[in-house]
Amino acid sequence: MGRPLRYLADSVILIDHFNGIDQATRFIVDHRSELALSVITRAELLTGFDTETSAMVAGLLDRFPNLPIEAPVADLAARLRRDYRWKLPDALQAAVARHHGLSLVTRNTRDFDPDRFGFVTVPYRL
Repeated sequence: MGRPLRYLADSVILIDHFNGIDQATRFIVDHRSELALSVITRAELLTGFDTETSAMVAGLLDRFPNLPIEAPVADLAARLRRDYRWKLPDALQAAVARHHGLSLVTRNTRDFDPDRFGFVTVPYRL
């Protein structure tokens, strides 16, 4: 049995991986059994690739649990968006992470300052 889930990867971490950023790839490999994605990340990633390449990308995304957005997550996202003035995708990512008790792994420190938000992990900086 694998380790329990600990992290929700923000889209930027996977984008960095596909752009050849070694730190992103290393984080994904080192934490693969503890890592989940939201359906937001899935949609954002698949949008950035052509039809031929998107099948390969989907294959990687399918290796991780893809967490849905249901009413309690949407309600939490609405509160977070109202409280912090986040864009909807960012509020949804944070809500998925918090709802499932996961750390949001991101480089987006402008919106998700790890000193302010204890549920945020910044594994590397560029």
